[in-house]
Amino acid sequence: MESRKRMYRRRRLFVALLAVAALVLGVGAFAAITSLNTSAVSADAPDTTEQTTAPTPDPTPLSAEEQLLADADDPLACAVSFEGEAIAQEPMLQSQNALYAPLPIPAQDGRVFAGWYTSAEAAVAYQTDARVNGAELVACTDQRMVLHGAWMSPEDNAAADTQVPILMYHQFTTRPEGEDGWLRGNYAYIGDFEAQMNHIATTGFYMPTWDELSAFIDGRLFLPNRSVIVTDDDADQTWFDLAVPVVDKYQVLSTSFMITAYRQDPAPSPFVLRRSHTHDMHQAGANGEGRMVNWTAEEIAADLNTSGDVLGVREVIAYPYGHHNDTAKQGVAMAGYELARTIEPGRVQIGTDKLALPVVRIDYGMGLDALINQIG
Repeated sequence: MESRKRMYRRRRLFVALLAVAALVLGVGAFAAITSLNTSAVSADAPDTTEQTTAPTPDPTPLSAEEQLLADADDPLACAVSFEGEAIAQEPMLQSQNALYAPLPIPAQDGRVFAGWYTSAEAAVAYQTDARVNGAELVACTDQRMVLHGAWMSPEDNAAADTQVPILMYHQFTTRPEGEDGWLRGNYAYIGDFEAQMNHIATTGFYMPTWDELSAFIDGRLFLPNRSVIVTDDDADQTWFDLAVPVVDKYQVLSTSFMITAYRQDPAPSPFVLRRSHTHDMHQAGANGEGRMVNWTAEEIAADLNTSGDVLGVREVIAYPYGHHNDTAKQGVAMAGYELARTIEPGRVQIGTDKLALPVVRIDYGMGLDALINQIG
């Protein structure tokens, strides 16, 4: 009887253990199924976690030179920058294979600007053959050029005693014996002209631009002692046919004073500046002298304005026949011109009257020796 009771107790314990086991297994299966379902839902649900991305960096700003070149979008563009003591000039755009457009002339109290140079060492030495101005073609490396400025004292500038000859030519001839007639003296033999231009181009002369000459007269700019300006009056056909090829050959900056009522030819060379010989005042007025000394200042200014419009520049004129007076000067200034060239002999110095510039006249028979005696 006792053994039968023990058997029943063992059966109940075994059943209880089975029930507990079943319960444990059921809870585990439910947890596993729940976990699977949660994972599936998580995989299908959009990710609401905040996404963080690196900010786009700002582009590196272009330098002033780079901006000039980008705006120009021209393979011949050249960004020219300026360096030197007390130099605060913004870079400027130039065009390669063309003459330099007017370069800045800085000003500083108590000092005279001494020009732009291709290196700092050349600037310190005032090295003429390394000085850069509008008489030279622009040539850059990788579309950039750096120019270095120099200064000197007013006392040193005055001590240099620079005197600038303005050479005045008229017509040209291929005849060594010269032309006949009363205008014979006006005709320079082209062989002499070539020898003279070769001398100027190869012996260290500096060729100032008109804006430089103006600043030199004011005492604001130093010019080397061996400076010279080449000009031609009237733009005669012999100038185009005979002289311009020589100018081109030696790359000598020259000015052609053109009577715009008679001809308006485009510049025949990069080295030829077209400037005014008036529009229609190269003829006699009422008293037999030129219109320049017969007309009112207002009439003179109107004529010169017409000429300036044709040429696209107001800078310097040459008086017809060299005739001028105070009224003529007034008319020139009214029209916006700063300089005027006469036929009076002499050289330009600091303080010269800007509206009465003197010249060195070149006549027939003046060969190379004669030129050297005149200008060195």
